[in-house]
Amino acid sequence: MDVMRAVAERPCNLVDLCARTGLPRATAHRLAVGLEVHRMLSRDADGLWRPGPHLGELAATVEDPLIEASAHVLPQLRDRTGESIQLYRREGAERVCIASAEPTTGLRDTVPVGSRLPMTAGSGAKILAAWSPASVRQDLLIGARFADHSLAEVRRRGWAQSNAEREAGVASVAAPIRDARGAVVAAISVSGPADRIGRKPGPHWAADLISAAAAIEKRL
Repeated sequence: MDVMRAVAERPCNLVDLCARTGLPRATAHRLAVGLEVHRMLSRDADGLWRPGPHLGELAATVEDPLIEASAHVLPQLRDRTGESIQLYRREGAERVCIASAEPTTGLRDTVPVGSRLPMTAGSGAKILAAWSPASVRQDLLIGARFADHSLAEVRRRGWAQSNAEREAGVASVAAPIRDARGAVVAAISVSGPADRIGRKPGPHWAADLISAAAAIEKRL
């Protein structure tokens, strides 16, 4: 599992794998090659280990409680706002869109499910970074379009907003979703053209997002 987590964080070679896991070179190599044989890891064109295709095959059989809990809430929020809704989960230095609800008409900010976005920009990234462990947060801030003091403000008010950070002309607002222990496990976001939802949409949409997050938490 240490090897799998290390590779999931970032593709790596043997030297990287040893550094991240603390395993002896021979042990790390033996485990990684064994996982590669079973297609749990694979190597890219640069020879770096990455998560393998069998992980996706196994994941397809697993029910995700977070996605199930949000299935009814996201469309309701979409209909209330008239904008695109996304649910993001952090995986290493990226955030992954695990669910979405798109308006049927009009200009929209479409983020396909499965999209992997950097943790350096956008309201969803701010939410996930703000409640990450301090050591992880410092790494995520490298190259980010926001600073640690702005994440402290996000934690204080309970929501984040962005304008043209991830994509020109797009603004968004996001709020955290917590599990039963109070740990932030995802970010729910509403996004759309800044000319329509405003360049500072937080005060307008934050209450609806927080309410939707609470509804998902209750279902969880």
